[in-house]
Amino acid sequence: MLDNSKMVNSILNGVSLTLGNPSFGSLAFEYTGVNDEARSMEESAYVGTTLMYTATVYDISGPDVVAFFNRFCVNKFDKLQVGAIRHAILCNEKGQIMTDGVVMRISNDTFRAYCLAPCLSFLFEKYGKDYNITGKDQTGQDTLFQVAGPEAYNIISEVLKNQVDKLDNLKFAHHDIFEISGKAVRILRLGMTGNLAYEIHSNIADGDIVYNAIWESAKKHGAKKIGMQVYTMSHTPGGMPNINMHYPMPWYESEEGTYLGFSDYLDKNNAGYLQKNRRLVGSVGENLQTRFVTPFDTGWGNLVKFTHDFPGKEALKKLKDDPKSQRHVVTLEWNADDIADVYKSQFEGRDVIPFDSIDERPVDMYYITGDSDKVTYHADKVYAGDHEIGISSMRTVSPYYQHMISLGFIDGDYTDFGTELVVLWGNEGHPQKKIRAKVSYYPYVSQDQEDNRTAKVGSNK
Repeated sequence: MLDNSKMVNSILNGVSLTLGNPSFGSLAFEYTGVNDEARSMEESAYVGTTLMYTATVYDISGPDVVAFFNRFCVNKFDKLQVGAIRHAILCNEKGQIMTDGVVMRISNDTFRAYCLAPCLSFLFEKYGKDYNITGKDQTGQDTLFQVAGPEAYNIISEVLKNQVDKLDNLKFAHHDIFEISGKAVRILRLGMTGNLAYEIHSNIADGDIVYNAIWESAKKHGAKKIGMQVYTMSHTPGGMPNINMHYPMPWYESEEGTYLGFSDYLDKNNAGYLQKNRRLVGSVGENLQTRFVTPFDTGWGNLVKFTHDFPGKEALKKLKDDPKSQRHVVTLEWNADDIADVYKSQFEGRDVIPFDSIDERPVDMYYITGDSDKVTYHADKVYAGDHEIGISSMRTVSPYYQHMISLGFIDGDYTDFGTELVVLWGNEGHPQKKIRAKVSYYPYVSQDQEDNRTAKVGSNK
């Protein structure tokens, strides 16, 4: 097994809290603190490594690779070019999202998929014989360093030296091969929240050299390392509904059609932990079907192409034809006075039964639950008056904007900016608090359109 200790030690230099990780030993949870790290992505830049530790990577290669992806994804891949990426979405027969991720075309006959396994690996094992393709698990073989924020371009251009012109011509959602400190790297230009961002992929054996070169440059530009806590906090203000964060996935609830046998596959490969051992909290309670989402719920309905067959096509076509049945994603900005009431209840003496704590986590991810064999998912009911209209998920504190926000998956009649709604805070059977919330900017970061998070760089100016 490859010794990654030098890279891991470099990544963990300066860390204050870690989480255990079976693949890499430790996962950085926090470096200089939530407020400091969270502000870096708006004010300077951040260097993140969380996705390298948590994302699956799976390659499909062969002459039929396009046909294979077209069969199972809601969108099509015929026009995906080498050097480009595409958002891929896999659904079950009900049209509920099984997983989504990024597919990178790295050669004419090879697609590299991030976060699509184990769904993708199951589909390959079950249906791959119908195609001239091969599949290979690449998880843990490459680095995935993220650099994002106003200073991201200056950081990366400094380490690339005489390759800056090439970087300037790298378009959004495209990737190319560069060299950092004599090591080959693949750089992907992203920035899903409108900010300038890059991902740096290299052979894991070169990880220490590449990471240290990036970090030395990043320090000069005021960048911060971010841990897993702040990485998860970025998705709600960025308007990025995320698997395992904003919603669970119906892996064990999809034993029909295409995914018949998936439950056994997950158990056989010890791959179903995140969906099998769920602890469901928040006022939504045990209602799993309400927590599952479709591409229309998440704002990705435009990606669904009905010109080909795929799992969930019939169910999604019904949703498309009946807009009133769709939920829509919005940002909810929570009322400060109501939040204070929840916090205050913790200190009113033993004669008062307090509301469920709202202050101990800056984001509704439960890393330590006292229920170590389960993964916790939080979702709260959303009301317009007395009418339940959807759910709120991934409550997040924004140190930069100094607000508490969440994403809401709600009825389309209530999505206008400024609409006053109510989030019901508290687990079933506990004291519950109606917290006023208003529909706000989506993505939340879009309220700062004038700043350089949205700036183009180099020859794209």
